[in-house]
Formats: sequence, C-alpha cells, structure tokens
Amino acid sequence: MRHPSAFGHAARILALGAFVQAVASGPASAAEVQSIMPLAAHHAVYKLSLLKASGAKAPEAVDGLLSYDFTGSACDGYAMTLRQMTALQPQEGESRVSEMQTASFEGGDSHDYRFRVATKGDSSGPGDINGTAHKSADGDVSVALQQPKPEKIDLASGVLFPTEHLKKVVATAKAGGKILTAAVFDGSDTGKKVFNTLTVIGTQTDVPPAEKAAQIDALKTVHRWPVAISYFDASKTDSAPDYVLSFDLYENGISRALRLDYGDFVLAGDLTDLKLMPDTPCKN
Repeated sequence: MRHPSAFGHAARILALGAFVQAVASGPASAAEVQSIMPLAAHHAVYKLSLLKASGAKAPEAVDGLLSYDFTGSACDGYAMTLRQMTALQPQEGESRVSEMQTASFEGGDSHDYRFRVATKGDSSGPGDINGTAHKSADGDVSVALQQPKPEKIDLASGVLFPTEHLKKVVATAKAGGKILTAAVFDGSDTGKKVFNTLTVIGTQTDVPPAEKAAQIDALKTVHRWPVAISYFDASKTDSAPDYVLSFDLYENGISRALRLDYGDFVLAGDLTDLKLMPDTPCKN
C-alpha cells in the first residue's frame, strides 16, 4: 500500500509520454496560459480523513492535516511550502504516524525548479530528498540530486514542473477543454520520478462551496471547475494509475474538496482554513 503522502501532489497540483496535449479542444496555447488570472498567494489548511475503504489492504481509519502556503508571481517565481501530518490505522497492528515537509521554488518562466522533501515517522520512501532541475530552451530537463545521494538524471523533453502544469490545467479549463495529458516532475517519491498524468475537467460550476473557509468574497466571482487527475508511473507500462486525485480548482489556483482514490481506499481533504495573502505583481 502506497503511503498517502500524495496529497503533496494535490497542493502542487499535487499542482497532473513526455508531451502536453489537450484532447477535443486542442492544447492550451501560450496566449491562453498568459490570459488566466494571476495565481493567488494563499495559506490553506485541509483536514484529512478516510472517506471510503474496501478490501484487505484498506486502513480502518485515517486522520491528518495538510498545511499549504503558496506565494510568488510570474516575474519573481513561485514558492511553495507544505506540511502534512498523517495517522493511519491499519486493520491489524498499531497506528502509523508520519510527517512530510516539502519546500519548492519554480522560476517564473518554469526553466528552473528547486525542491526539498523531509519525512519523519513511518515511511517506506527513500528518506529526505533535495535537488534542483533545469529545463533547456529545447525543453530537455536535467535533474541534479544532492539527497538521498548525489546523482544527475536526464528526463525526456516536454516534462512540466508543478506550477507550469497548474497553469496549463487552468488555461485548458478556461478555454473549454475537457482533457489534458502531461508528463510532470515535482521531485517527490525518489526525486527521479516522472508522472504521466491525465486530467479530466468538468463543467464550470457556480454552486456555493460547502466549506465555510471557501465562502469568502474574494472567491465568489472566481471561476472554478471540478477536476480529476490520474497519476501514472512513467517507468511502468501497465494501464492502472497509482492514484486519482479530484478537487475543485479555482482559476487563481486555489483548491477545495480534495479526494484521493488509491483503489482500496479514498481519502478526503476538506478545506478548513483559507487566508489570501497580498499579491506580488510584476514590476515594470
């Protein structure tokens, strides 16, 4: 059973071959990406819980908290910090407690990316991860890891970084697109893993959000869409995704109503606190 740290991908959009393509309406163009509203600097807290469970591998209960901060601009770059604490109660044995802290910075042009992941407690991962990634003018991506051990990796051309991917998802939704496929690298898991992602975008919704934290004036006129992203391990050839993440995505990058489906069980991440921070507009 995979450790439920993939909510980190939700915040980065958790955030979904080496290509970017929207089906039916065509991929979001550079102009369409530029036309979306600026991503909002914000602090968000999500309550994690077990929504559904079936099968022998499913836990009996999950309790946790995810704290997420996002700041920056297209000129200065984007900084993200995330802290996730999770207590998972298996059907047999003692509860397993873990904590993950992630920090990343992505350049405004998405050519450079820095990432650091630290884990504590019960975790089957490789431990702390620290590295940088660079995208050339031709789109080739190279990764330089410092932890868990010094290593250099070349990724296929066309791989997206998290904020770059988020912008393309929003731009595709705004343009009326329903499907987006993309290869995404965020430095999680082993620091070397690429996820092939399939994003399915629903119809724009104006239904008032259930969470009190999302019922703020600043979001009342912001468009949002239900989104489901399937994450596939790019190194595997089978057709089953590692997990499917669904949520409501606002045009300014804020997310609510997170749901993470591992097959045997589904986790919920409900927005309990949201604070918008001052934007840092580009200087002339």
